[in-house]
Amino acid sequence: MLSLPFLKCLHKNFPEGKIWIAGTDWVSGIYSTLDYLAGTIVLPSKNGIRDSRLSAQEIQKHGFDIGLLLTNSFASALLFYRAKIPERWGYVHDGRGLLLTKGVKQRPFEKPPHQLHYYLTLASELGMESDLIKLYFPLGEKDIKQARDLLSSLNVDPEKTLVILSPGASYGPAKRWPAEYFSTLAERLQKALGAEILVVGAQDETELAESIALPMKQKPVLLTGKTTLRQLAGIISLAALFVTNDSGPMHLANALRTPVVAIFGPTDPHRTRPYQEPAVVLKKEVPCWPCFYRKCPYAHQCMTQITPEEVVRACRGLIQ
Repeated sequence: MLSLPFLKCLHKNFPEGKIWIAGTDWVSGIYSTLDYLAGTIVLPSKNGIRDSRLSAQEIQKHGFDIGLLLTNSFASALLFYRAKIPERWGYVHDGRGLLLTKGVKQRPFEKPPHQLHYYLTLASELGMESDLIKLYFPLGEKDIKQARDLLSSLNVDPEKTLVILSPGASYGPAKRWPAEYFSTLAERLQKALGAEILVVGAQDETELAESIALPMKQKPVLLTGKTTLRQLAGIISLAALFVTNDSGPMHLANALRTPVVAIFGPTDPHRTRPYQEPAVVLKKEVPCWPCFYRKCPYAHQCMTQITPEEVVRACRGLIQ
């Protein structure tokens, strides 16, 4: 999601260029409506020796002139090197400087830059004009209609106050606000706002969603694993509020200008907070922050100290 302004900048600077995206299959829905993209190349989620060789061969077939790396890994630079792309541009990171034909050293920052600015800084350091572009995700009328139809098929009235909970985080459980807190929050929003609660996420987060629904008297609608990325975007666009951990869907909601309450634990909001209004970030100052652990080895204070009452107040502040 945070690469979209960079891609817009790239298109502005290379208006006649044919821009392709290379990435894992699940990201293709993010880019499918960008009319200036020529296509996508699906890369395997695993990066074994054989997978890397086959990916390099596939990329090489297209005869690209320039390969731009938004990733910082050595493996991604090696992939473009093996694909024999003559120009390979990106940040000098992870010991990959020799694999780049134009490497950019990261500037010293007083505080960590937002990831969106990190990408745009790369563009400007490479000589591109990088106007500040708002985060935006294009949706068509067809997407909205499909979202309404899906909700109607689940007996959800799209005209009601829809509140979406996104309790997962692919990075690991340390970034997840406790499921029982989500349950309490959902019941209080049902009572205070008459809200219809929807729980979204990936297929492997279904058990998490079910644990949130279990203690609730008025059950939420569970959509984990039941939507494509574009269906999810359509549903988010109809919602009055999106409550989430630090996650990819958080940025999707923010790009759609749906009000976001973002709950941060071990990660740094300076880097990955919702980029634009309307949004509220909740975070506690604890001695071990930031740790960036995937699993908390301690008492998970950064998350457990954020109470449902605090999140309810933040929700009401955004929705009223």
